[in-house]
Amino acid sequence: MSSLRGMQQPELSKKLFKLIKTETHAIAAYETASRERLSIASQLSDWGEATGDDSISDISDKLGVLLSELGEQEDSFAQSLEDSRGVLKQIRNTESSVQPSRDLKLKISDEIQKLKYKEPQSTKLVTLEQELVRAEAQNLVAEAQLTNITRQKLKEAYDVHSAAVIERGEKQILLARQMRRLLNLMDDTPIVPGDSRPPFERASEARQVLNDAEEDLREWSPRLEPIHSQSEGMGANLMPGAAMTQTASVTSEHETMSPQKLTSGEERERYEQSELEHEQSTVA
Repeated sequence: MSSLRGMQQPELSKKLFKLIKTETHAIAAYETASRERLSIASQLSDWGEATGDDSISDISDKLGVLLSELGEQEDSFAQSLEDSRGVLKQIRNTESSVQPSRDLKLKISDEIQKLKYKEPQSTKLVTLEQELVRAEAQNLVAEAQLTNITRQKLKEAYDVHSAAVIERGEKQILLARQMRRLLNLMDDTPIVPGDSRPPFERASEARQVLNDAEEDLREWSPRLEPIHSQSEGMGANLMPGAAMTQTASVTSEHETMSPQKLTSGEERERYEQSELEHEQSTVA
């Protein structure tokens, strides 16, 4: 079913659709890793208790607590990736909405070329050329909106993504360091047959390790290079206000000077010159 949806996507948005779909699999993998990590933590604690060794039981139980927190970090990371993926969807949706305007412009251009070849004197040419002017103006706006939203949302999506990678990595380091402290509390001096281990006397130090780990996580704060954005002036229509007004005025000018409303040779010549300038500005 998902491959069918991919085939139905407009050509312009197919690549990003595939990327977003693949990201879903990565997110699911991190969510699975989170659940497995929590299960492993529980099993480690149960095993340590079953050994009957106070030292192993205490240390393995507290290692399980830290492993559980590592699992929680995986789940939090997966959620951040989902947030980033949601931002990319805004680009994909805009790509999908731009495709029809591209197709319409191409379709009208093809019709004009065919008609010029078959019926160069056809009066329908005037109507088609007028439609092409409107289609080009609409596409001009749509393409500008696409490039605006793409740049803004690409930065936003991977701002969230990279910040999540840094947070996950730094918190994992904090927890791993406390795990190493716990391991150093266990005496692994070899004994000979018949000897017994002395009672575990470092339980309070082990509890302090957990307290320190909790405090480390609580006091953690991101130290990130800020992602700068110059898109504050972009309106809800994905265009700067001044640019939108200018585009509207160009469209209005071309619609006012439509071929059907021009009667004199001078007026038609002025219209054709305006058409040429509009095409040149679109290419530029």
